Amino acid sequence: MTPPGATPDPAAVTPGPADAGPGTQVCHLYRLRPGAEGEYERRHAEIWPEMSALLDAAGIYDYHIHRHGLLLICVLRTRYGFRHADRVTGASAVQRRWTESLAHLFAEIADADGEPLWAYPVFHHAGRPPAD
Repeated sequence: MTPPGATPDPAAVTPGPADAGPGTQVCHLYRLRPGAEGEYERRHAEIWPEMSALLDAAGIYDYHIHRHGLLLICVLRTRYGFRHADRVTGASAVQRRWTESLAHLFAEIADADGEPLWAYPVFHHAGRPPAD
């Protein structure tokens, strides 16, 4: 165990999804409040142009949000690593306004430590792309 205030041994720190490098797919979850599904979908069908521009500026691409009932599954990749994208979006007034405008729709967005609700990969089958 690392004493308070001491720098942890890098070998003892297990990288997680927040440490994902460029191009690595990450997945996190949100949970909506009951009855919020329609508004959530409408808001994302009409995403603010400045929010899309921010995602591009942060290097976020191949971003999908899937919904199963109240569960939202967010899957994305980043050009410069997740921590970079998180710093860029976290410093943005556009991101703050977007998040505040949606806050009433969410029942759960993070764990007790404020970390995203990461979903960890357990299986991957790349398969073969279709032949041309």
